[in-house]
Amino acid sequence: MALSVDYVVRETATNLRRNALMTLASILTVFLSLAMVGGALLLKQAVARATVRWRGGVELTIFMDPDASPSQSDAVERELSNLPEVKKVTYVDQDGAYREFKEMFSNSPDLIESVSPHDLPPSYRVVPRRAELADQIGTRFKDREGVKDVSYAKDTVKTLITFTNYLKWGIYVVAGALLLTAALLILNTIRMAIFARRREVAVMKLVGATNWFIRVPFMLEGLVQGLVGAACAFAVLFVVRSAIQGLVNSHQLELIHDLVVSTREVEVTGLFILFVGAGIGAIGSALAVRRFLDV
Repeated sequence: MALSVDYVVRETATNLRRNALMTLASILTVFLSLAMVGGALLLKQAVARATVRWRGGVELTIFMDPDASPSQSDAVERELSNLPEVKKVTYVDQDGAYREFKEMFSNSPDLIESVSPHDLPPSYRVVPRRAELADQIGTRFKDREGVKDVSYAKDTVKTLITFTNYLKWGIYVVAGALLLTAALLILNTIRMAIFARRREVAVMKLVGATNWFIRVPFMLEGLVQGLVGAACAFAVLFVVRSAIQGLVNSHQLELIHDLVVSTREVEVTGLFILFVGAGIGAIGSALAVRRFLDV
């Protein structure tokens, strides 16, 4: 017996309507769990961008004045290279600083357009042999000629990363439990639909309907539930991100400016959770159909 698109759509819609409350519960659970997963992923990306200058174990950054003379820069670099407390030093010129600036503020194209490489200070990224030596090294160069500022990572980045790691993994655990619950709810919804139509299914098999002919509408039902829940999560993440971006821009909240993700990052994360939602729905419905059809 051949499948037709009209039959599959009609049967799927009928199943969703018959089990409206269970369908709604499944969609809401998928929505909540994937919204949390998406939020955790976006938080991870935001922290990665906010800490871009501290990658590779950098504990402090010595910012040079953009107008510092070559001799002043050479003197700082030479002294850093000869210090026994310094494990590694990397020079970042103005072009490199501009590339980092674009990565950190990728969600603010207007700000990027208003800045040129010549506006940004070159810097030396310093990795001390021990983290506790960062203060000692920084103090040595703080008032040096040609040095604009010394920025430390230990009091900002470590606290930020530690807090967000705990938060991120907590979100993952709760979201994982909700995803499992969603899969079980979808499975139970499909089981109820099959049980309610068990006589109709038996008649269909007697007249020659194949197992796939019976399976597909039920599997599509689970897929729809997963996709709708994921789409709702995607929409909420997009709206929340836009609201936070507007709040930051209107109130000039520099403290959290770096933590606002770009539209592109939200879109990529949204596509991922749509895929996961479809997978959860398909897996739950496939398990239900496999168990309750004698194939």
